[in-house]
Amino acid sequence: MSIDADAVHEVVLAAQQGSRQAADRLVREHDAWVRSAIYAVTGRSDTVDDIAQQVWTRVWERLGSLENPRQLRSWLYTIARNTAIDVSMSNRRRTRQSTPLDEQMPLVDRSATCPVTAASRGELQQMILEAVRSLPALYREPFVLRHLNDWSYAQIAEVLGLSVESVETRLVRARAMLREMLAGKVQR
Repeated sequence: MSIDADAVHEVVLAAQQGSRQAADRLVREHDAWVRSAIYAVTGRSDTVDDIAQQVWTRVWERLGSLENPRQLRSWLYTIARNTAIDVSMSNRRRTRQSTPLDEQMPLVDRSATCPVTAASRGELQQMILEAVRSLPALYREPFVLRHLNDWSYAQIAEVLGLSVESVETRLVRARAMLREMLAGKVQR
């Protein structure tokens, strides 16, 4: 059950005044959403837990600065996005390696009766994940939010600070880039 628009103001005010119950409610109501925002930025499920913990720490440190509780979702997204970018840049500097997009889509369909079919599906899913991972963040972020997290164009536009038309354009370009990347690989 999510917090309706009228209750958001009261819950945020209570959390700002130190109510543990209100703080817990904010986390319960928004944690999955924050995690999907982190994933959209990083494309890595293996870092979501650590980054989410940092996000919530920053939220509690800065909650007093939220002047309009009705803008909670945009405010949270900004913190989640910036934290994910900071951690990603820090990790890149340390490791200089990339890691697969994630395990969100199982690479092997264990329910398939034919091992060949299962392996083929796994290979196709791996190619798709690699292609999505290779998209520039400008296109990957709205693509993941739309197609893996099922957000509406309006939700994506709101949290990215874009117009719905810009979101649509980025999604069209992302899909075109993916089709181009996958065209030769899938037909083999």
